[in-house]
Amino acid sequence: MKTKPIIQYEHTVPGVFVRRINRFLAEVLTDGKQEHVHVKNTGRLQELLVPNARVTLQRAENPDRATAYDLISVYRPGLKWVNIDSLAPNALMKQLLESRNYDLVKPEYRYGDSRFDFYMERNGERFLSEVKGCTLTVDPETGIGLFPDAPTERGVKHLNELASAEKNGFHCTLCFVIQMNGIHSVRPNNAAQPAFGQALIRAAQAGVDIVSYSCNVEADSIQITDETGDHHYDEQITERGRT
Repeated sequence: MKTKPIIQYEHTVPGVFVRRINRFLAEVLTDGKQEHVHVKNTGRLQELLVPNARVTLQRAENPDRATAYDLISVYRPGLKWVNIDSLAPNALMKQLLESRNYDLVKPEYRYGDSRFDFYMERNGERFLSEVKGCTLTVDPETGIGLFPDAPTERGVKHLNELASAEKNGFHCTLCFVIQMNGIHSVRPNNAAQPAFGQALIRAAQAGVDIVSYSCNVEADSIQITDETGDHHYDEQITERGRT
């Protein structure tokens, strides 16, 4: 890895989580006041957003916005800080890809019936990357994260389209950016959605690379620290081939 992409948040304040009102809104105690804040992640986050959890808020730049703060990170014992900003994985990957000598890096590229996070070109070859943020682990000591934390038909569709693109001459990668400390690989959360795990195996069998990016997460920052090609899926393909 030539560079270690980082997001450093400015204008942050600490808070204490009170309750989640809906997918986009939470109540947080900060500076002695209860504030309605924007949750920058529509996932369930049930293991993270619990009463009295320590959180970090970032003050919004627009003074006229309905909510004055964004909720960007949560402290979970055993993991320390967990980044829950759903925009962070793509922002980190954009930094990383732009450092890798591609002739072209284009966000939001449409292929088939899907829109992928990044399209790249190098020496006439074409690349597609889809990025997923991982914020769920059942047991931090295993070093394994789980995705998704809620069913995602869009995620299954992306995997199927990546498999198709790989067969049509693209070099395709599914990138898991792990927004937790101490977690280094990602497994499909079959308890939440078996179809995602099945699509992941099919994509790997078609040649799609599955890559996990470990991160160092602080209250007000997240930085990619390591990149790991996940051979777990190759092993599953080999085992299936023997049956």
